[in-house]
Amino acid sequence: MTRVIHDSGEGVQKEALDLVSSDVNFPKGHFPDYRIGPNNQIIDPEEAHEAVPLKEIVAKETAQLLEQHKRLSVRDLKEKFEKGLSGATKLSEEAKRREAASLDRQVLLKKLRDVLDTLKGRVAGRNRDDAEEAISLVEALAVQLTQREGELIYEKAEVKKLANFLKQATEDARKVAEEERALALAEIEKARAAIEKVEKALQVHDSASSSREKEEIEELRKEVREARRIKMLHQPSKVMDMEFELKALRTLISEKTQLCNQLKKELAMIKRLEEDSSDLFELEGSDTLGSQLCIIPRVDGAPNITNCPIQWYRVISGGTRELISGATKFTYAPEPFDVGRLLQAEIVLNSDKIIVQTDGPIENAAGLERYVDSLMRRTDIEFNVVVAQMNGKDYSSNSVHVLHIGKLRIKLRKGWSTKARESYSTTMKLCGSRGGGNAAARAVFWQARKGLSYTLAFETDRDRNAAIMIARKFASNCNVALTGPGNQGT
Repeated sequence: MTRVIHDSGEGVQKEALDLVSSDVNFPKGHFPDYRIGPNNQIIDPEEAHEAVPLKEIVAKETAQLLEQHKRLSVRDLKEKFEKGLSGATKLSEEAKRREAASLDRQVLLKKLRDVLDTLKGRVAGRNRDDAEEAISLVEALAVQLTQREGELIYEKAEVKKLANFLKQATEDARKVAEEERALALAEIEKARAAIEKVEKALQVHDSASSSREKEEIEELRKEVREARRIKMLHQPSKVMDMEFELKALRTLISEKTQLCNQLKKELAMIKRLEEDSSDLFELEGSDTLGSQLCIIPRVDGAPNITNCPIQWYRVISGGTRELISGATKFTYAPEPFDVGRLLQAEIVLNSDKIIVQTDGPIENAAGLERYVDSLMRRTDIEFNVVVAQMNGKDYSSNSVHVLHIGKLRIKLRKGWSTKARESYSTTMKLCGSRGGGNAAARAVFWQARKGLSYTLAFETDRDRNAAIMIARKFASNCNVALTGPGNQGT
């Protein structure tokens, strides 16, 4: 006996619902965005890496080849074209594989849509709506795949064009390489022939000049022997004797020169006395930098000028006189500004003016320029000084100070204590001391700024004159004319 069991539609619907619910999950309300890989494998988009479009890869490779074209040799260019051709072949094969995969995806989408249609007829309610939404998503995915296939077909055509271009370029490069190789071989052969000719010529030249070189070597040996003989004749003792004799001659010439200058001054004085017997005073001292000039009576019975006004002048070009401010004593020590100029002293006696002047322009001290140059080559120029006066008043301490003359400023210090430090400016003054006294030739007047001035005594007159010259050179580099009070910069 056969037993027949009637199943209602609800059982079938429930079975289909369970099947769809267990196999299909729509957590986001739309069809999952899966990708189908080789062998119909489903790839999660989160796990899959983004593939660079084939068109961008081709454009990038083409740009790199064009950039490297200018600096590649023919052989390297050939290799690059061959690599590009192989790359284009691989890209073409990859495009074919993608096309096959695309066809497989179309088949899978068709199957999936059929399954979803079947499920749609077997479910009802909310699951039916989800199935309809899945079907719409599958159809949209099919449209996207169709568009992608169109792009792949276009890219495939571009790849084919690039492959043909690279193939033709590779053939051209191979031909050019072969031509260049043939030319290079011909040049190598020519170079070899030229080298052989040069080697033969050198061999002939060496064989011809061997005898001549021997003669020249023998002549050089004779010259060396003669030079040694001459060197032996000039013993060191004879050279030293000659140096001593030269020094003695230089000393004698210097003494004769001084005597000659003194005689010239005496003759000039005698002539002046003969021409003008009214001159009662004269200047005593050498007309050189570093000396000290003093007004003395020329004849016995000359009037006393102790209380008479005195003013010193320097005579510049054209006979114009320039007043030396502060020089109102019987003595005056020339400074570097006075070199090459006459000095005059004007004495007012009752209502008459008596003028005495040097016999000639002031001459520079011997060796002063070399001494200044040697000091300026140092990194730090310092002089030991004693402060004689400060702001016109005698300074009580006679301790040694250090005067530092720099390229931008002058500084006076005692040990670690700085007394004054001022940059070069129009208010700064520096000149020889004009107050008279026995130490005037070694003293300077320095006005650091308005309201602060010093009278400094150096160890020697050469240091005093060198300090003035160096300071004025550095001030001139700073566009400042460093002169005495009341003087104009020259």
